[in-house]
Amino acid sequence: MQNAWGWKTARMTTVQLAPPPPAPPPPPPQPETGSRKKKLYQAIAEGRAPVEGDHEEPRLLLTKRESSFRKDLQWVLFNKFVPSLIQDGPQCGLVALWMAAQLLQPSADLSMENIVKTAMNQGYTAQGEIFSAHHMALLAEEVIGCWAERLTGGMGGANFCHILKHLADGQPILIPYDEDFNHEPCRRSGHRAHWAVASGVLLGLTHGSLNSEDFCADPALPWLLLPRHGCSGPTAGVQDAFIFAKQGKSLRYQLWSLELLTQSNAQLKEMDPQRAADGSVYIVPQGGVGQGLAGQVVLLHANRPTD
Repeated sequence: MQNAWGWKTARMTTVQLAPPPPAPPPPPPQPETGSRKKKLYQAIAEGRAPVEGDHEEPRLLLTKRESSFRKDLQWVLFNKFVPSLIQDGPQCGLVALWMAAQLLQPSADLSMENIVKTAMNQGYTAQGEIFSAHHMALLAEEVIGCWAERLTGGMGGANFCHILKHLADGQPILIPYDEDFNHEPCRRSGHRAHWAVASGVLLGLTHGSLNSEDFCADPALPWLLLPRHGCSGPTAGVQDAFIFAKQGKSLRYQLWSLELLTQSNAQLKEMDPQRAADGSVYIVPQGGVGQGLAGQVVLLHANRPTD
């Protein structure tokens, strides 16, 4: 185009430049790997502490579930406190053994590292797993110096009274079972096989089965009886029973029906197929999980009985 003086001028145009693209977002945080990755139960346990004492936490549990117990029975509580320990990886059996050891030998300096090392050296475990009650009994005797009595044939029948008396006498039992999402016993054919340590029992007895001089009423729960020092557990009149137990995914005591725990313990048949195919090495006894765990428990005695 020409201006007033006849000179040619260029047409001015405005070019709209596109804004620069936004900076890429920061990369997502990489998940922790190996032993640094925390499971939900480990995160929940952080910053918490177990309730200590033989009767303190069992009393709290019973207060919450008071309506669950038959009113026509006398209820007696036997329990010995065991400290809690959260497992790191598939170490539920070894953690249960460590907790039981604190009850039998509270002054002993027994570390988890020592238990794991001994179990691996003896060929009982590869990852921390224990799929054999026989191996558990041998390991307990080696690291604790106790007498480990392995019961077979289930937790009922002739073993029922033996188990109750052992707990009433203040000695622990290591019990394999299938663990539900809330840690309670379930029946998954062994796919959720887990170990717990039982340290107490709640017994419902017919009235008149007890020698009243051997027991006193609990100061907070008048319907609950506690044994006086030196009192042994009842041998007759038991109509119902619950187990107090701890396991490696919670700091808290669990209160389980002995009947449901017995059923869970009896049906441990096989390892979880997904776990069996995950590429890891596990020590499984000849005959599989069913041969190693089903219907078996390990009673730990401070001393071997004399003939």
